[in-house]
Amino acid sequence: MKTFLPKVNLEERKWHVIDADGAVLGRLAVQVADVLRGKNKPVYTAHLDAGDFVVVINAEKIKLSGKKETAKEYMSYSGWKGGEKYTTVAQLRATQPDMLIHRAVKGMIPKNRLGRVLLTKLKVYKGDKHPHAAQTPAVLKAAN
Repeated sequence: MKTFLPKVNLEERKWHVIDADGAVLGRLAVQVADVLRGKNKPVYTAHLDAGDFVVVINAEKIKLSGKKETAKEYMSYSGWKGGEKYTTVAQLRATQPDMLIHRAVKGMIPKNRLGRVLLTKLKVYKGDKHPHAAQTPAVLKAAN
């Protein structure tokens, strides 16, 4: 028995737009990660990039459950002694709301070369406008 390897054609990639208004962060991130990897297609192969492009709009209107708005913290480290910085979700939402979705999806894709390529196909925007209208993205309903 031989392993089936699909022909991944770069011209067949589709564009999807998801409105994050009122969606829960984790559920939306799972849905976006699956589309980026191509798990929604019958030709999914774990080591190949068969996914589509995803445009997420209204990133500032995403919801979090529980007390995560104030209790959840993101840590960044400069590499120097005492160089840890902690940012709450409320602070990140005020300055960079697109990073909430970006970091959640980044945690759900592989941590290797393939994952870095997949992450380039994710486009997250603050408002309801995006510059990808020429690609005619299909509307994808956000999971609740």
